[in-house]
Amino acid sequence: MLPEKKSYTFAEIKQKMANYCVYQDRCHQEVEQKLLEFRVIPEAREEILLYLMKENYLNEERFTRSYIRGKFKIKQWGRNKIRNHLRMKGISDKLTSKCMDEIDEGEYQKTIVKIYEDYVTRIRGLKEYQKRAKTIRYLLGRGFEYDVMQNVLLNNSCE
Repeated sequence: MLPEKKSYTFAEIKQKMANYCVYQDRCHQEVEQKLLEFRVIPEAREEILLYLMKENYLNEERFTRSYIRGKFKIKQWGRNKIRNHLRMKGISDKLTSKCMDEIDEGEYQKTIVKIYEDYVTRIRGLKEYQKRAKTIRYLLGRGFEYDVMQNVLLNNSCE
């Protein structure tokens, strides 16, 4: 038998959601999912969301900028992968494009070159064209754009 879920008052849920947003930037979808887990009625959900936005606990642009910075600097994802993951979180393409300036172009190029060089040194025993194809697939999987990647491949060989 499943244990009964503890029930909370409106004020407790409101405070829990504020703490949830303070701990880490959240998007609307994550907050709504959490509210669904608490089985909050739609009217109360709306009121809590409005409160969180009004008090600036919930800010979609701040979340998007933070997400882009984190995924690029920590996980070294390319723009395409970041864009796709933000789309899955319900962030508009317009907002995503506006916030992509969080990624410095020079840093982006350096990151691609570093990932490229690290990857090429790990793959051995393949012909040049096989290394090139495998490297392209790897970089595409990391979310880097094909045209940007081509510049890196032109300036570096797979040897």
